[in-house]
Amino acid sequence: MDSMYLNSFLRTRFSLTQFKTLLVAELNNFYQIKLCFWLSLSVLLLSISCNSHEKSRPLKNSSRQTEIEKVQLINLENEPIDLAQYKSKVVFINFWATWCGPCRSEMPSIKELKDSLKDENIVFLFASDDDREEIEDFASQHNYGFEYVKAQNLEDLNITGLPTTFIFNQQGHIVFSEMGARDWDSKENIALIKKIIKP
Repeated sequence: MDSMYLNSFLRTRFSLTQFKTLLVAELNNFYQIKLCFWLSLSVLLLSISCNSHEKSRPLKNSSRQTEIEKVQLINLENEPIDLAQYKSKVVFINFWATWCGPCRSEMPSIKELKDSLKDENIVFLFASDDDREEIEDFASQHNYGFEYVKAQNLEDLNITGLPTTFIFNQQGHIVFSEMGARDWDSKENIALIKKIIKP
């Protein structure tokens, strides 16, 4: 009788030991998977944009278009910019910030785009709500030759992430709106802009 109880006890202890070993192994696997998931998600979010990182599709002509007159800009001397002066021109406005990595990373390709379209009927503006000193310091460190301006109403324009690019046609209607960085000097993007300039 004592031998039967002893064997039962040993089998139970052995089973509990196995269970504990399996449980520890499964918990380790779970935490490794969880860690990989959060690391992957963090890298994905950082690689797309600075804030709300989902790219939007280019807008087509519709009644929901943002008119260029709704964009409020001032120059670095705090003087209002009348965008009506660009009537009959395509206006490319890039909303950015000095602290935004994706904004800075796409600027060389925008410079190449701008240089390739220097003889076309298009204006490039770079709008930020950073302090004037921060913008001027950035401009002095990067020889892009951009026209930097200050944005006054990002929230009214529903800009929730940077960089964001608006392109207005010659009639002042928005024909392209996208949040997120692009390789602007690619053949496809140059063709896209040229099609807006000469539809």
